[in-house]
Amino acid sequence: MKKLVIFCDFDGTITTQDNIISIMKQFAPPEYLQIKENILGQKQSIRKGVTDMFALLPVSLKDQITTFLLEQAQIREGFAEFVSYTKQNKISLYIVSGGIDFFVNPMLEPFGPFSDVYCNESDFSGDTIQINFPHGCDEQCTNKGCGCCKPSIIRRLQDSDALSVVIGDSITDLEAAKLADIVIARDFLIEKCEELLIPYEPFESFHDVINIIDAKLGVEI
Repeated sequence: MKKLVIFCDFDGTITTQDNIISIMKQFAPPEYLQIKENILGQKQSIRKGVTDMFALLPVSLKDQITTFLLEQAQIREGFAEFVSYTKQNKISLYIVSGGIDFFVNPMLEPFGPFSDVYCNESDFSGDTIQINFPHGCDEQCTNKGCGCCKPSIIRRLQDSDALSVVIGDSITDLEAAKLADIVIARDFLIEKCEELLIPYEPFESFHDVINIIDAKLGVEI
């Protein structure tokens, strides 16, 4: 079996919807909409956009936001089986997320442990929610301002003899997809891959992901 390392997004990939956007729709004033469009249109860095969106929310909403997400967020079909599949086949599985620790970690806890989890961090010490970015861009990143810089994480973790698989759904996964040997995509990431002629395989469930990896690499469970 070829050595694989998988880098999987969280929001909109492991979960069925983007949790940051769900938070904004439920709790933020309408000003978040322009910030969201600026991020998707690549007019504003992801780091600056996420910072600005959460700055719209008072820290007093922390418990309400956490409860809201844990009650309504749905894990994509087949994820538990996919995690088991990677463990059975000794495939490294890293979760790389532009999401925030206060909701990413509790949602992932029932399925772990993983090779590691990388996400942004929350700070509730001020009047509004502040976001810290411990996984910033390395000197090779051409994007700058990624927030959780997925390509920098890939460069740091991937062995030279391994094949990288990137699984994602949005603009936050695009730079990682450019580095990957195999891209497994849905939603907005598909649009960007087609626009930039990046080869990809589409998926809806993690059962699809297992089948794609099997077909690509001849992996047997």
